[in-house]
Amino acid sequence: MQGKTVASTAVENQTYKVFPNDLNTNGTVFGGLVMSILDRVALVVAERHSEHICATVSVDALHFLTPAYVGEILIFKGSLNRAWNSSMEVGVRVVAENFKTGEHRHVVSVYFTFVALDENNSPTQVPPVIPETKLEKLRYEDAGHRREARIKQAKERKERHLGS
Repeated sequence: MQGKTVASTAVENQTYKVFPNDLNTNGTVFGGLVMSILDRVALVVAERHSEHICATVSVDALHFLTPAYVGEILIFKGSLNRAWNSSMEVGVRVVAENFKTGEHRHVVSVYFTFVALDENNSPTQVPPVIPETKLEKLRYEDAGHRREARIKQAKERKERHLGS
C-alpha cells in the first residue's frame, strides 16, 4: 500500500463565522459547536487519507485556551499525524481571528483517533503517512508516544472495570 504525504490530505484554513446564535449564556462561542466542527474537520482528513468511511474512536483531552466571540472568524487546520494498521491520529488546531484588527488567538488544539471501516463496517488497513517537514516528523514521533499512553489508559480502564 502506497503512503500519502501529510499535505495531500490536510485541511487548511477551514473557516466558520461566529454569529449570535453560536454563543453560550456567557456570551462566548458554545464549546459543543467547536467540538462538532473539530470532529468534522478531523473526519475529512482521516477519510481523505484512508479513502474509507471512518469512525471516531477517541478524542484526547480538550482544553479551551481562550474564548471566541461574536463576529470573529474561527480558522480550523487539520492534518494526519500518523497512521497504524487501521487507525490514524489527526490533529486539529483552532484559531480565532478578529477581522477588524487581524489579531489571531489560539483557541484549542486536539488529537482525534479514527478507524477506517470497510463495506462490512470492519476495521480495514490504511496507507502509511509520509511526514516530510521537520514539524511533520516531530508530530509523527509524538503521535507514537500518545498512542502508547492511550493503549495503557485503555488497559487500565478495562482492568478497573473487570475488578468492580
